Amino acid sequence: MPEIRQNLVTKDWVIIATERAKRPEDFKKTEKSKETLPEFETSCPFCPGNEQQMSPDETLRIEKNGTWQVRIIPNKFPALSKTGERIRTVDGIKRKLTGVGLHEVVIETPMHNITSALLSSEDFRSIIKSYKVRYNEMLKDKRIEMIIIFKNHGEAAGTSLIHSHSQIVATPVVPSQVRERFNDAQEYFDENFECVYCKILSEELKDGSRIVLETKHFVAFIPYAALSPFHLWIYPKRHCSSFGNIAEDEISDLAINLQTTLKKYYYGLDDPDFNYVIRSAPTDLKNLDFFHWYLTIVPRITKTAGFELGSGMFINSSLPENDAKFLRDVKV
Repeated sequence: MPEIRQNLVTKDWVIIATERAKRPEDFKKTEKSKETLPEFETSCPFCPGNEQQMSPDETLRIEKNGTWQVRIIPNKFPALSKTGERIRTVDGIKRKLTGVGLHEVVIETPMHNITSALLSSEDFRSIIKSYKVRYNEMLKDKRIEMIIIFKNHGEAAGTSLIHSHSQIVATPVVPSQVRERFNDAQEYFDENFECVYCKILSEELKDGSRIVLETKHFVAFIPYAALSPFHLWIYPKRHCSSFGNIAEDEISDLAINLQTTLKKYYYGLDDPDFNYVIRSAPTDLKNLDFFHWYLTIVPRITKTAGFELGSGMFINSSLPENDAKFLRDVKV
C-alpha cells in the first residue's frame, strides 16, 4: 500500500507510491550525450584567457602555482542591481521593492571539459572556501536579507553554460518559502525544546537505512519523506545556523563529502542533471538554537506535473530507503 509521509522540515506531505515504485537503476539517464569536450574552448567566457568576454572584474580569486583555480565575478546579466537603495512601496494591493542585490558567478575550475563530480576534494575545498568568503562579505551589505548559494548542472536544472560553475545571489528580502521553514523550525523548538534539524539527524543516524555517506563532520542522507527520487540532504553534525560560520576543518570535510556524493550520482545514475543549494539562516540571524544550515541536492530525473501543481503535494515513485542503499553501494 502507498504511504503518505510528512517531511518535518518542509511540512510537505509526500506520497510514496510503493505500488508503482521504480528500481533505483531505472532512473539512470542513459540518453545523456557523451560529447567529448576540449580542455579549452575559445568561445567560452569562463576559460582562462577569455576573462574579458564575461567580466574583467573579480570579487575573489584563488590561485595555485601561479594559475587561478577558482574565480568569482559579477554575473554579466544579473537578476538584481548592485547599485541603488532598498525602497519598499505600497499602493493599495500593489507592493513592490527596488530590485537591488548581488549576483555573482563562481567559476569552479579553469578546465572547460571537467564536470564538477570529477573535481578533486582539494578543488571542492577551494570552491567551498570561496563561498564562505563571499558569503561573509555580502553579509556586510545592509540592504541584503538573504544569501542563496546554488549550482545548476545540466539543461534540465537550468544551466546555460557547460563550463562548471555555481552562483551566489543576495536578495533584499527573505523569500516566503524560507520564512515559512524558518517559522516552522522556531515553532518546533518552542514546542519540543530542541532543533528539528538536530532531531532529524539524530534519528537518521540511529535508523541508518537512509544514510548515504557519513564523514567526520557531515552526514549525507535521503530524507524519510524525500520529495523526489534521490533527493538528498547533507547536514553538518555541529549545530550551526549560518553557513558563514563553517570552520576550516568542516570545509575540508564537506569537500570530501560533497565530492564523494556527487561522484555516486555521476557513476550510479550516469551524470544526471541536478541542482544543489546551501540553505542558511537570513543574514541578520546568525546564531540561533532552532535553525541548522544544510546543503540539499535535487537530481532532475523526474518532472513536476499537474497533481503537484494543483495540490502542493509530491508523488515520489522511488523508495527513499532503496535510493539510499543504491547510492551507498556505488563505488567511487
